[in-house]
Amino acid sequence: MARTKDPAVRTRLIERAALMLRTREPITLRSLVAGTGVSTMAVYTHFGGMDGMWGALRQEGFTRLAARFATVTTSTDPVRDLTVLIAAYFGNALDHPDLYRVMFDANYELEDLQAADDTLEHLVQAVRRGVDAGRFHPDTVPLDLAIQSWAVAHGLVSLVAGGPLPPATLDHAVPMLTALLSGAGDAPGRCRASVEDGWRTTRPSGGGGDAR
Repeated sequence: MARTKDPAVRTRLIERAALMLRTREPITLRSLVAGTGVSTMAVYTHFGGMDGMWGALRQEGFTRLAARFATVTTSTDPVRDLTVLIAAYFGNALDHPDLYRVMFDANYELEDLQAADDTLEHLVQAVRRGVDAGRFHPDTVPLDLAIQSWAVAHGLVSLVAGGPLPPATLDHAVPMLTALLSGAGDAPGRCRASVEDGWRTTRPSGGGGDAR
């Protein structure tokens, strides 16, 4: 007889795994369920085993990033909006540093492979709006510039989220994005003003948040 899956139990196990990551506890089948009120069988019921649990944890990171991006509203300034998305990316990583690290661990398959593409698509659409508005060169490939923007974000926040550098490091995003986006065709002064505006209104405050 198939066991009934309880979404609350699934969430509890994911939260427990993220907490253990943060506190550097070894994660085994038994240590994962300790204190959760469920047996080791729940891991198999909900994830098919520990590899499936890690995949679900990775998936949860992208789910929360997508939710963060979904809160970003568009304005008449696509360069500002792209900067706001990058700041949202930083904020998500700092709020959920444990999940952030697992998101990019390709050893575990995502349950929904489209999830990562969907988060990137937010950046792609912002770039496309920039091309349409004449802010970027007409031959700019939106996916390429979106990936380059993501690379700037990932490189910086990886040094801060559980890394060796302080949150103020993220302020380097302003000159780095300005250089990247003005290189794509935006007028340097206008680009800097848009980036600074987006950063000033949404700058993440710091790290060390929990994974819940």
